[in-house]
Amino acid sequence: MNRTTAATLMNHTSSRSHAVFTIYLQQTEKSGNNADNSDIGVTTTSQFTFVDLAGSERMKKTGAEGERAREGISINKGLLALGNVINSLVDEERLLKGEKIHVPYRQSKLTRLLQDSLGGNSKTLFLACVSPSDANVSETISTLHYANRARNIKNAPTKNMDAISLELQKLRSFNHVLQCELIKARF
Repeated sequence: MNRTTAATLMNHTSSRSHAVFTIYLQQTEKSGNNADNSDIGVTTTSQFTFVDLAGSERMKKTGAEGERAREGISINKGLLALGNVINSLVDEERLLKGEKIHVPYRQSKLTRLLQDSLGGNSKTLFLACVSPSDANVSETISTLHYANRARNIKNAPTKNMDAISLELQKLRSFNHVLQCELIKARF
């Protein structure tokens, strides 16, 4: 896939945008010991979200003007909102005091889409791409600080299972155990 839309002085093949790609998976395990041969099983759901964030835009370095400058401002707004969410999630002073923290997920579409990945019910992997060029050292340091803050987010992933199916499976297993005990008691 080629998402190049415009060139700037810093990047000749810039996509000029963030990209979010989400895959939803649903897995149903059929239980094999049902007396009535029904197809009731436990359903587990998963969501994979792949995100490619555009780099921050410094107007002086990119040489962007007009429409390109407006794109850069929009990119920076999304990154700022994401930074605000990350900062509120890792604010240790308030966390230690036990204060309730408002996380501004609604500041941008990007942070709303990433709400589960940021402090939600998920495991998150954050990859930061930096430039080896010493001409971009300030962007590299900024990116590493950003990634370090994101690394400190504490998520609480739980297994997403359909509660009704899980309860039915437990009851069927318990019923099977009771039937076995009844057969043993008769003979």
